[in-house]
Amino acid sequence: MKHRIVVLGAGYAGAFAAGNLARRLSPADIEITVVNAVPDFVERMRLHQLAIGQDLAVRKLADVFAGTGVRLRLARVTGVDPERRTVAVTGEDGDGELVYDTLLYALGSSVAHHGVPGVAEYAFDVTGRSSALRLRERLAGLGDGGTVLVVGEGLTGIETATEIAEARPDLSVALAARGELGTWLSSKARRHLRQAFDRLSITVHEHSGIEALEPTRAIAADGTSLPADVTVWSAGFAVHPIAAASGLKVAETGQIVVDRTMRSVSHPDVYAAGDCAYAIGDNGRPLPMSCGTAGYTNMQATAAIIARLTGSEVPTTGLKYYGNHISLGKRDAIFQMVDGNARSKSWYLGGRTAARLKAGVLKGAGWSISHPTFGMPKRRRRLATVPDRSGVSVAA
Repeated sequence: MKHRIVVLGAGYAGAFAAGNLARRLSPADIEITVVNAVPDFVERMRLHQLAIGQDLAVRKLADVFAGTGVRLRLARVTGVDPERRTVAVTGEDGDGELVYDTLLYALGSSVAHHGVPGVAEYAFDVTGRSSALRLRERLAGLGDGGTVLVVGEGLTGIETATEIAEARPDLSVALAARGELGTWLSSKARRHLRQAFDRLSITVHEHSGIEALEPTRAIAADGTSLPADVTVWSAGFAVHPIAAASGLKVAETGQIVVDRTMRSVSHPDVYAAGDCAYAIGDNGRPLPMSCGTAGYTNMQATAAIIARLTGSEVPTTGLKYYGNHISLGKRDAIFQMVDGNARSKSWYLGGRTAARLKAGVLKGAGWSISHPTFGMPKRRRRLATVPDRSGVSVAA
């Protein structure tokens, strides 16, 4: 009886984890199924580029996993029952149910509306391919002098505002920030950021939390009206409520609470990686939702799954956040290092060199997803035990 591993989500965390498991475990003992709602891998870190008209390479998941032994199920996850070890899905083939022995939950996150009136009706976002294409179409139809308001001073907001302003200098681009722009950066990096905004003629509305959206404007907390033919909402991320509804232990954010090995603290057959995992980093603080976190947590989760299935000691991989890498259009960027307490160091890298480094990171991430089992060994590890369908472990 083969051990059934089900991976939910084929984003940066899920796709790489599935390939890693297939690369290191013997197909004689396991079967790996990846469930994803769309047929293509989505380069989420580049969706702001897609929104302004750049064409991104399309990576079909069927091609990505071809020849790896990983099964792909194109379907949307509708529920998880950790007591029965089942996942409910719906897709073109109708409703179905998958049974697992080990579950890796990596469904990621989506835009957080924060209950602000008008966001669902009028705002655009870049958290998914379809939503980025929707924004792309809207921007293409916006004439000279049109106004674009980006809400949110985080990495996504900054990258989106600068990308739009550089690609469309005929538009009036503004960014609404709850606090001050770039407060987490070092003084030099913050000065670089402001110079980039000035160069691109981006207006910054600081201390302007948005409390309502209308078709052509946003209303700030102090009552100020900000014009916006297009509003791009980038004020944070939220996870899907499926995990909380399943009975898994979750944090207030809805993220699955995991131990140091990314194992659910309430259900030992479930692991989480990426944005949906509430993981504590090496500095004692929750890891932020980011591509870097997806990398650290999926490596730890796969290492723990492989070790426990093969009877080995569970290794620990680093869960350290090294810094922020922010693109400011095609030819400018900021790479800000942080210390062990996630505070910005005085040193930073900016300009074209940082932009080339960011481009290299994006290219490397895309290549690694396209080659999920690169370097596959000729001999892969056998399982120490193989659970039967009743959940009782028997000798492999």
